[in-house]
Formats: sequence, structure tokens, C-alpha cells
Amino acid sequence: MRILISNDDGINAPGIRTLAERLSRDTANEIYVVAPDRERSATGHCLTLHKPLRVQEEELPGQVKKAWSTTGTPSDSVKLAVSQLLPEKPDLVISGINNGPNLGSEILYSGTVAAAMEAAFLGLPSIAVSLFWGENRRFDVAAEFIARLLHTVPDMKMRERSLLNINVPNLPFEEIAGVSVTEAGIRLYDDRFEKREDPRGKSYYWLTGHAVDKHEADTSDVYAVLHKRISITPVVFNMTDHQAITRLSSLSEIGAALDSARTAGKASSQVGS
Repeated sequence: MRILISNDDGINAPGIRTLAERLSRDTANEIYVVAPDRERSATGHCLTLHKPLRVQEEELPGQVKKAWSTTGTPSDSVKLAVSQLLPEKPDLVISGINNGPNLGSEILYSGTVAAAMEAAFLGLPSIAVSLFWGENRRFDVAAEFIARLLHTVPDMKMRERSLLNINVPNLPFEEIAGVSVTEAGIRLYDDRFEKREDPRGKSYYWLTGHAVDKHEADTSDVYAVLHKRISITPVVFNMTDHQAITRLSSLSEIGAALDSARTAGKASSQVGS
């Protein structure tokens, strides 16, 4: 299997290196790595449009076929890898292992999930994998789980242009309670900006806060990971509220808004002339 690995923590992050080394042990895998040259966390699906992207070959542990770092974002890395750097399209794209979870609303901000979503845009099966917080970072546990999970990927029959968002508790295998297929939770943040002063007396602001994990459904990814279970959440990028389509289509006021806008526009043009 030809596998492309990317991330948002950067090419030197322990998560991506652990994953690449573990997956490259399987001689059936052909591993390529393309990742940002520095941390690009919380960049969402940002693309670089106003400056050139630079690429540098890198040495990674294990039997990695080839690796590059880029000056771009996670989404840039995947797009560039598939269109230019790899000799052929990958069979699978994996983003991670992220140093910290990507649960609930975090998937909208996450560069890790964005890299996997970029692959989904391109019609490629993809996985985003993240490790929950805790001491003694167990990237090896997450990497081993992904290595074993790959054997089931062909049987998953994933929906076109979708991805799997996987979050792993930071625990040894014997303490992990199981695996749950989940829905995305809420996990909003209690955010605030701290106002500070630099040495020259000028004010600046630093975003801080913490995740709110209360009142999560027991079917959610947040609930699963907090209860020591690996969560696997199927994600699609089409965020259309299909229930609202029927409800809004029945409102005559929506069509009336256009008619009144036309009338106002005509009146304005007549006054201007």
C-alpha cells in the first residue's frame, strides 16, 4: 500500500516520526512523508496563495521511501505531495499523529484534520489520528493501533470524499477500554484574550482558555475518549443542513425579500439618475 503521511505539528514532531517508522516496518507499505517544516497547528484548511512554497528533502527513521518538508500548511503539503512530489497517487493518506486531541468543534480548526480533508477532496481515502493529552506521550500506542487498523481499510467501504477522525487515549494498551465508532461532539472552548505588554510598553493579546467537556452525548467522540476508548468518527466536508432546506424553502418571505430588494434597487437607480 502506498501511504502518504502528513501532519500539522511539523516534520520533526515525534508523532509523525513514530507513525512513519512503525508503518514502514511492514514491507507491504511504501511510505512517503510530506509535512510542514514547523508547527502549523490550528491553521484549519488554509492554503498558501501569495508566496511560493519551498521544499526540502528530509531523513526520517525507518524504511521511509522518501520525505520532504515544506514551507506551507498541512493542506499545502498534501496537495503538493499528490500533484507534484509523489511518483504516483497514494492509496491512503494519514495525517498525524497529532500531539493533542481533535474532538468535536476542534475538527473545524485542526490542521491535522484539514490535511486529511484535503486528501478527501482529491478523492483519496484518508485518516486523521490524534493522541489525547497526558504525561509520557504514547505515540507508539496510537501508531500500533493504526498499523493494525490498516488491514481493515479495504473493508470499510468509506463514503467518497470522507475521512476517519481517530482520537486515541494517552494510555498503555492494557488500560484502553475499547474502540467506539462515534459522532463529533461539541467541545466548545471557554476562550478569552489576555492583554499583556511587551518590553516597550505596547499592548498585545494572547488567546487562552480551555475546552468544555461537560454535557457531551455518550455517542460522541469526546465521551468515548474521556472514558478511555479510542474514538473513530466518520467525517464529511459537506456541512449542508438538509432538514433546514425543506423548512426554509416553504417560507414565502424569502422570495418576497428578493422582490422588495429589486424594488429598492430600481428606486435607488432612479434617484441617482
